[in-house]
Amino acid sequence: MRKLIVAAAVCAGIVGSAGSAAAQTYPSRPIMMIVPLATGGSTDTLARIMAEGMRPFLGQPVIVENVTGAGGSIGVGRVVRSAPDGYTIGIGQWGTNMANGAIYPLQYDLLADLEPVALIASQPFLIVARKTMPANNLPDLIAWLKANADKASEGNSGVGTPSHVAGILFQNLIGAHFQMVPYRSAGLSMQDLVAGQIDVLLDTPATSLSQVNAGTLKAYAVTAKSRLAIAPDIPTVDEAGLPGFYFSFWHAFWVPKGTPKSITARLNDAVVKALNEPAVRKRLTDIAQDIFPREQLTPEALSAYHKAEIAKWWPIIKAAGIKAE
Repeated sequence: MRKLIVAAAVCAGIVGSAGSAAAQTYPSRPIMMIVPLATGGSTDTLARIMAEGMRPFLGQPVIVENVTGAGGSIGVGRVVRSAPDGYTIGIGQWGTNMANGAIYPLQYDLLADLEPVALIASQPFLIVARKTMPANNLPDLIAWLKANADKASEGNSGVGTPSHVAGILFQNLIGAHFQMVPYRSAGLSMQDLVAGQIDVLLDTPATSLSQVNAGTLKAYAVTAKSRLAIAPDIPTVDEAGLPGFYFSFWHAFWVPKGTPKSITARLNDAVVKALNEPAVRKRLTDIAQDIFPREQLTPEALSAYHKAEIAKWWPIIKAAGIKAE
């Protein structure tokens, strides 16, 4: 019996050493970053900036893969079902990893089935419209939408995405309800807005500001308390005539539940170091991203923030009757 106990202890030591060695050598091959929305939107843009920024600190390529559908819930599910070995990391945001839990009948738990890695940044929306929109300020745009509610259209990135929920809240606030047109990403809805196929959009500066600057869209307001440093000519909603309509949303990283803490810590370290790089910070701030302060970049901070956002927004989303059709 004593020999068996000793043998078991030796085996346990070997297994433990092997696990420790594996953690120490991580990563030894490329890492896959799952983006739950299509190319061209802010989530995809942030993913590619961060993948490039994290690579030097991981010593391996970070390969971006877009897995789309159902407002991002399919891509998040792909992360949930991946091996918890650190070689699949998911970038998600307010819609895909928070609001979807109140909108879709998910086959996973957004809190219990994922391990938090780190917050990245938050951003407001711009209220934008097609170039040929006759309204030249926000009150006139609202008046036009009310007068043309039977034919007006508003794009979004899919049911449950921030642009969809914010769009519903916008319609409720102004007292006009018009057609919502879902797309697979902000990039696709932006293409149709520029082409004049839809009338209005709540979209991130990351996607829309270049079009505004090029004169292919009209911008009416930023959904924040202060103007954007990179677009100081665009008024806030308070200044433009829709006081208090603030809406910003965040992005963050998760890995599958059960990923070793040493690996999560290594990924977190790469995120923090990337966000501290001047070149990465400039690329993010140039598209109006508000990078979270260092003390909010821990896994524990993301966990607390995530829970607080669910507690705040799920009742609002449910009360507004927003759900997957």
